[in-house]
Amino acid sequence: MKHQSKKGKTITRRRILPILGSSLLVPLFGFGNSDEELLSTPEVEEYQTLLKPDGTAVKVKVSTLNRSKIVKENLSNKSFLNWLGRKL
Repeated sequence: MKHQSKKGKTITRRRILPILGSSLLVPLFGFGNSDEELLSTPEVEEYQTLLKPDGTAVKVKVSTLNRSKIVKENLSNKSFLNWLGRKL
């Protein structure tokens, strides 16, 4: 008969490697993904194209523009360029 140790079954590399390998496969099964997250995606937002001070075009969300604070209304072009630090 085989000799059994007093401790019982010991943990060896041969017992740990299959457990470790199978734990690495868990993300491939997709347990973390839920259908609720996929269904709750926001609707497509509208964008508006604006110009930056250097003349490049930028797309900005319309909701961001609605939340923005107006510094001064009816600003002339000269005073706007002064405010930006540009000369005519």
